[in-house]
Amino acid sequence: MKIEKITYMSDGIACSGLLYIPSGEDTATYPAIVMAHGFSLVKEAYLPKYAEKFAEAGLVTLIIDYRNFGESEGENRQHMDPLEQIKDYRHAISWVSSHPNVQEDQIGIWGTSYSGGHVLQVGGLDRRVKAIVSQVPTIRGWIGMEKKMGKENMHAYIEKLIAYRKARYTGAPVEHIPVVSKDNQNCAQTHPEAYPWFTKMSKEVAPTWKNYITLESMEHYLEYFPAANMDIISPTPLMMIVATEDGITPPDAAIEVFHSKAKEPKKLVKLPKGHFDVYNGETFEAAQQAATSWFVEHLRKGVRK
Repeated sequence: MKIEKITYMSDGIACSGLLYIPSGEDTATYPAIVMAHGFSLVKEAYLPKYAEKFAEAGLVTLIIDYRNFGESEGENRQHMDPLEQIKDYRHAISWVSSHPNVQEDQIGIWGTSYSGGHVLQVGGLDRRVKAIVSQVPTIRGWIGMEKKMGKENMHAYIEKLIAYRKARYTGAPVEHIPVVSKDNQNCAQTHPEAYPWFTKMSKEVAPTWKNYITLESMEHYLEYFPAANMDIISPTPLMMIVATEDGITPPDAAIEVFHSKAKEPKKLVKLPKGHFDVYNGETFEAAQQAATSWFVEHLRKGVRK
């Protein structure tokens, strides 16, 4: 396969990507996948492992860094706005659709964790998308945060965000918080598995990842409800992959909304273990094989020359 570093524009912002093109004739065209990472993460954080498998199956694959993160531009560094990140997905679809090796009528999207929610939004509204894989997805930020924090701590956190918004209105500077901390306190990801995983990830594969985000990013997370549009995804095929011991994005919320709101064609894949195992742990192979099979089934009608 051929791997290229690319840049595409999203609302006038230069976003960075890695493009994986299957081995074959230079003039051959293939279906394509657009994929991005989850909460605060960058494209190098184990996503190339997925992209390589997709490309080996005959799928051009584009991994992107959102604006403000990694190698992408953006003045509001480390700020996560899900609506802006959704725009980055949709502009990436436009870019890859025009690539000479891509069948523009056969585009799929893959997302995980926070972006597992993004692809539900994109897939419901952008009919260029012909297949979706939503892995260990954020279903509703409020529910996920409440389960992780507990209602009492959640109430105190909401009060903190309200005070911050009032301060910002009167000219206070932007505040940042750690994504993870060693004692799992005063950070965005409080689950005990988060700090060791993020720390190892940044050392092994993703040195551009930064351990902080804007405090306002947390407000956006709490108000985000990507599953609200699940009922309009059909007839686009949807696969949802959940981890049954996931403490980051609770699987019960994902399974419930999959059964109650998602329409056919759809498939639910339940994997054992936790949230991070799908990236570089025990369930990576099962997760990538399920996603690859789904995309091949619904996109790969054959190489065109």
